[in-house]
Amino acid sequence: MRVSQPEARSRRSGLLILFIVLSIVLITLWFREGSTGPVHRLRTAIQTVAAPVQSAGEFVTRPARKTFAWIADLGVSRSQLQTLETQNQELRNRVATLEEAALENQRLTSLLGFVQTNGLKTLGARVIGQPTDYSRVITIDRGSADGVTVAMPVVGAAGVVGQTIEVTAHTAQVRLITDADSGVAALIQTNRAAGIVRGSVEGVLELDFVGRDTVVKVGDLVVTSGIGGIYPKGLLIGEVTKIENLPSNLYQTIRLAPAGDFSKLEEVLVLLGTASSTQAAGGK
Repeated sequence: MRVSQPEARSRRSGLLILFIVLSIVLITLWFREGSTGPVHRLRTAIQTVAAPVQSAGEFVTRPARKTFAWIADLGVSRSQLQTLETQNQELRNRVATLEEAALENQRLTSLLGFVQTNGLKTLGARVIGQPTDYSRVITIDRGSADGVTVAMPVVGAAGVVGQTIEVTAHTAQVRLITDADSGVAALIQTNRAAGIVRGSVEGVLELDFVGRDTVVKVGDLVVTSGIGGIYPKGLLIGEVTKIENLPSNLYQTIRLAPAGDFSKLEEVLVLLGTASSTQAAGGK
């Protein structure tokens, strides 16, 4: 038998009223009866019956719930890992920057000490072009606009580097003393024996024109003599590393290690003015 819509609506309203009244009655009984009343006992009985079902449901759904929790944790962990990687990269960049600044400060401090020791008028410059096996020439970021001219001596923190050979407005080419076309008037510091320090195609540094009777030892220091009008007197050129004194030769063959590694130069000083005006205070 088919029920009309107004009749169905009336039945639902009646059921709703019935449930409300029943709820009020149960709530009233719950608060008015003691803990051993019928409503309390009914609730206890229902919990007793439902407990195994609830336990079984919890047991069955536990793996699924743990899987969902693991997936959620995995998402968080990946996010945290990405954050940590970003922070780690930022810290590494900062450390690299600080280390570079510390090294630069150390080099500049050495150059400053060199200037103060020798009382020279100098111009600081950065090396922007390194030497090669075929051209022992470096490029610096100072030029004629800064007062640099051709034939100015250039030094590093350890000693003589070379001299300027070409100059533009904002750059200059510096021929190293190890170049085959280079020559520096020099003295052996201990015995004052004079000679000429020359470079070579191989980049080997040698001191020429030292007689066979002169006593030379490995470790002797060689400095500029001030002769020639380019380099001030007393600047360190290098250290004797090897000596050959053959009876068949008029002069000794003396090999030097330059003062400093020219392949790692980053900052240098250009000695301004002529040799006479920049005479080193420490030269003998």
